[in-house]
Formats: sequence, C-alpha cells, structure tokens
Amino acid sequence: MKASRLAATGAVAATAVSAVIVLSSPAFAHVSVQAEGTAAKGGYAVVDFKVPNERDNASTTKLEVNFPTDHPLASVMPEPMPGWKIEVTKSKLAKPLELHGEQITEAVSKVTWTAATKDSGIQPGYFEKFPVSIGALPENADELVFKAIQTYSNKEVVRWIEVQEDGAEEPETPAPVLALSAASEDGHHGSTAAEEADAKTENAAATTEADAGDSSDTTARVLGVVGIVVGALGVAYGVLAGRRRSDA
Repeated sequence: MKASRLAATGAVAATAVSAVIVLSSPAFAHVSVQAEGTAAKGGYAVVDFKVPNERDNASTTKLEVNFPTDHPLASVMPEPMPGWKIEVTKSKLAKPLELHGEQITEAVSKVTWTAATKDSGIQPGYFEKFPVSIGALPENADELVFKAIQTYSNKEVVRWIEVQEDGAEEPETPAPVLALSAASEDGHHGSTAAEEADAKTENAAATTEADAGDSSDTTARVLGVVGIVVGALGVAYGVLAGRRRSDA
C-alpha cells in the first residue's frame, strides 16, 4: 500500500512539474512594446520594443517594426545601439500632419535594426530592448499596433503581425500593442525625453541615498553586536577572576 501511495504521489508531482514547464516555455514569449514611463494621448514617449530570442540554435539578427498608418507619428527617433545598424524608412502621407505649426507630408513607416556582425545579434537565452522616441501620440485612439518581423541567423522569419480580436484568445504571433493613457487634467501630455532622463537621474540619486542609509544602519547594527560580545566577554572574565581569587 505504501509503495502504491508513493507511486501515485510521484505521478501527481511529475504531472505538476510538467505543467509548470509547459506554462513557462519560451514559446509564450513574444515581441512586445512598453513605454518608459507614461504614453499619454497627445504627448511624446520613449518606448522599448522588447525582443526575446526563442531559439536554442540561432541568434536574432534583424528586427523590423512597422509603424501604424492609421495614426501616423510625425516624430520617430530610434536610440543608437552598439552592434546594430539602424535604418529609418519614411513614406508620404495621404493627409499631412501638423507639428509645431509646420505641415508634415511624410512620416516614418518602418524602423529596421540589423546586427552589424554575427556576434552582435541577440544570442540564445537572451533578450534585448530597442528604444524609440515617438510622438505626438494620437488623441483619438486608446492603443497603437506595431507589426514586427523577427529574423534569425538560420534565415527563419517570425512575423508578429496578428491583431488581438476582442473576446478571442491571444493569437500565436501577436503584434506588439502600446496602450495609451489619458492626458492629465492640467493639459500635460505625457513625458518628454528630457523629463524621462531627469526622472531616471532622480531615481538613481534616491537609490544611492537609500543604499547609503542601509549601509549606515548595517554598520550601527554590527557595532552594537560587537559591543554586546565584548561586554559578555568582560563579564565572563570577571567571573573567572573571582573564582580564582576564591580558590586561592
């Protein structure tokens, strides 16, 4: 009976472990996009396209991100990345946009990152973020869809272009979607690149101060413990000395 129970318990445990492995499989990872801070309607934002490498025997050597044509962005500026060549493609607009009082007749339709060498791509087991400053974000949309194409060193191509339908299951290769938040009541539309940099600097300073505080607190605790130990040793020495005098 005991052997049967142990066997049954082992089978259940194995099933649970298998389920965890399946749920954590890299197949569920996909190219995604997320703002660094706020992506508010009508404002500007820095967004990161996160690209995981899902293959064990090939590296990611190319990423193509297509920008929405239904809500064209007048300003698109990718951040330079060591080991990657960046190409920005522009297309003429059917309807001109206005940016800072000027008419914009073309907008970025695609940004392509290509690994400069075989060793500069995304290696198996790693991911990389591709930052881009974009704006002005549309005021009449709740999200932006960016269709992406990922190419591996073995020439395999994965097209992250499927759009999520309301009420349907997540597609196998979903397109990256950027959620837009409402503009603040004071008319402030999101964060500028400079504000994002200032925020990062402030966070770094706060972290440094917190680390310094933790270090001081730890030092005080250590000194306190040392004091207790020294005191205990002193008491013990006094007791031993007293016993020696009594014996004498």
